[in-house]
Amino acid sequence: MGRVAWWVLAACVCCQAVAGTPDSAPELTAEQIVEKNVAARGGLEAWRDVETMVWIGHVETGTATGARLPFVLEMKRPNKTRFTINAPQQVSMRMFDGNHGWKLRSTNSGQPDLQPYSADEVAFALDGQVIEGPLMDWRAKGSPVLLEGVGEIEGSKAYRLGVKLPSGATYHAWIDAQSFLEIRSERESRNAFGRPGSAARQYRNYRSVDGLQIPFLIENNTETGKIPDRMVIDRILLNPPLEDRIFAKPLASGRQMLTSIGGDTPLRADRPRGPNPGSMPGSGNVH
Repeated sequence: MGRVAWWVLAACVCCQAVAGTPDSAPELTAEQIVEKNVAARGGLEAWRDVETMVWIGHVETGTATGARLPFVLEMKRPNKTRFTINAPQQVSMRMFDGNHGWKLRSTNSGQPDLQPYSADEVAFALDGQVIEGPLMDWRAKGSPVLLEGVGEIEGSKAYRLGVKLPSGATYHAWIDAQSFLEIRSERESRNAFGRPGSAARQYRNYRSVDGLQIPFLIENNTETGKIPDRMVIDRILLNPPLEDRIFAKPLASGRQMLTSIGGDTPLRADRPRGPNPGSMPGSGNVH
């Protein structure tokens, strides 16, 4: 699906993290672990109050050059996403309206290239379950949760949960046994050539945004031994106005859409503005 695609679905691996095997009978059930995770993240009702969310930040690529690429990720319930990233001399966008998705990028010819999501990309996007991820309100989503074992992630005890996603794939979540925040996830995926694999992510630097705990640093890597890409969130906006049209298929060639976000930042001219809703100094989801 390409390096950019991993950051869209929201959505965000550390080579040092190792999934442990079950060691002894855990003292908590899967349901109890999820309840503690929901409470640690700010509570179900608080998350239900969030209809839209915008992440503004940059991606640090795991390459020799260590490029910093500005991005904007816009999310709207029930499952709409739009991701814009500025690479050198190129702007790329991916949008999903809840049923269909499109990929748009600028080209040297000046005619933007627009392609629909593949069937695998649509399934991957449907599994994303923005804004809060698959663990939150799992019963209402019809996503069974199982406790797969207890192990260690970077020296800390963690519970490993398995969540059955709408596509039938399994989302694996590691919940820290002290903070009960999610510190690692892994889910099935396919690369640009259609080969099956897994997308693993490590969640770090949790901060409070109006009482919601959100990781401001997400590491992503799909190949052992590779330096992980890092998604660094600089600002988060809760409930900004986002029209459905920005998640829909771009009209004509998409030239207007790409032009409107040109320059040094991928923010659109009509992007959400206003005061920062949380305490988020410096640069640090879904998450």
